[in-house]
Amino acid sequence: MTNTGTTTGTNGGTDTSGTADDAADERLRRWRLVLGGASADGTGRPLTGQDAAMDGALTALYGGGDTGTARKSTGNRSAGLGASAPSVARWLGDIRTYFPSSVVQVMQRDAIQRLNLSALLLEPEMLEAVEADVHLVGTLLSLNKAMPETTKETARAVVRKVVADIEKRLATRTRATLTGALDRSARINRPRHRDIDWDRTIRANLKNYLPEYGTVVPERLIGYGRASQSVKKEVVLCIDQSGSMAASVVYASVFGAVLASMRSIATRLVVFDTAVVDLTDQLDDPVDVLFGTQLGGGTDINRALAYCQSRITRPADTVVVLISDLYEGGIRDEMLKRVAAMKASGTQFVALLALSDEGAPAYDRDHAAALAALGAPAFACTPDLFPEVMAAAIEKRPLPIPDTTTP
Repeated sequence: MTNTGTTTGTNGGTDTSGTADDAADERLRRWRLVLGGASADGTGRPLTGQDAAMDGALTALYGGGDTGTARKSTGNRSAGLGASAPSVARWLGDIRTYFPSSVVQVMQRDAIQRLNLSALLLEPEMLEAVEADVHLVGTLLSLNKAMPETTKETARAVVRKVVADIEKRLATRTRATLTGALDRSARINRPRHRDIDWDRTIRANLKNYLPEYGTVVPERLIGYGRASQSVKKEVVLCIDQSGSMAASVVYASVFGAVLASMRSIATRLVVFDTAVVDLTDQLDDPVDVLFGTQLGGGTDINRALAYCQSRITRPADTVVVLISDLYEGGIRDEMLKRVAAMKASGTQFVALLALSDEGAPAYDRDHAAALAALGAPAFACTPDLFPEVMAAAIEKRPLPIPDTTTP
C-alpha cells in the first residue's frame, strides 16, 4: 500500500507530520541547490543521484572549479566549465536533461556571456547541441562574418528553426488582424444600398434611436470598401542593427516576411548602422534577411530615415516603423525634421524602442521625448502586440501604447 505520509493517531486525529517533513525537506533541497553547498550555506544537506548531477551543471556555470566540485560561497564566483568544446557539448546535453526548456535558454545565455563561449558556437557540433532561441540567433548573426564555411549550413538550420517557430506563433494572427484593418480602412461613408455595412451603420447611429418607433434613424451610412487585390498600404520597416537590437532584428525580419506575403501591403525592409542596406528583395525568406544583417557598429538614424523618406511615393497610405533604441550617432535635429516632414505629409510614423519579449529596454530618453512632442510616441512592443500596433497605424487611430513603457 502506498504511504501518503498521513497516519491516524491513537486519539482518532490525523497526523500530518510526514507531509510537513516532506515539504520541509523539499524546501531544504531547493535552498541547497540555490546556495551551492559550501560550509556557509547553512543547509548541511548532501545531494545524491540526479540532484548531484543538477548541482554539478549549475556549478560548472555559476560556481568555481571543475564540474562537480562545490561552488564557492564568495560573492565573486568564477565559472568552472572551461573552454573545451567536448566538455561544453556534454554540459549542454546535461542541462537539457535536467532542466525545462525555458531554464535551459537562460543558462545558455549566461554561459555565452559569463564564459565567453561565442567562439565555440562557430563549431557545428556545438550548434547541434544548443537549445535554439531568439537570443542564440542574435549571437550567431553577430558572428556571421567570422563563421567558417563548415559551420554556416548548421547555423542557417538553427536560425531557420527559430524563424519557423516564430512564424507559426505569429503569422496567422498578424495576417488576420491586418486584413481586418485594411478592410475597415477601405470602408466608405456614401455607399450604394447594396454596399451598406448595416452592423456598423446601426452602431454608429445608436444615438438616433427613436423609442416611440422602435427604430434607429441612420443619419450616417457606412459601407464596405470594394474588394481589390491592388496595394492598399505601404509599410516601411526601418531597423537599427546595432548589437543591442539583436532580438528586435529577428522578430522584425519575420514580420517583414509576413507582411510581404500580403498582396494588399507593399513592404520595404531597411536595416542600418552607420550605413543603410535595403533588404526588400530578400523578404521572401526571413533567414536570408537575417544573414544579410550585420549586428554591431554605430548608428545613424537620420541617414536611414532619409533613405526611407526618399522611397515613399504615397505618403497618406504609408506607415513607417522605426525600430531603434534611439541612440543617434548622426544629426539629431535633422532626424527630427525628417520625422516631422513625414508626419506633415500624411505618413503614419511609429517608433518602437524594441520589438522583443524582454522588459523595458535602455533607450535615449531625450530623443524619445522629442519624438513624442512631434506626435510620434516611442515605446517598446512585444511581438504579440505588434499586429495590433500595425492595425491601429493602418486605420489611423491611436496606437495601443503599453503604460509601463511610455517614455
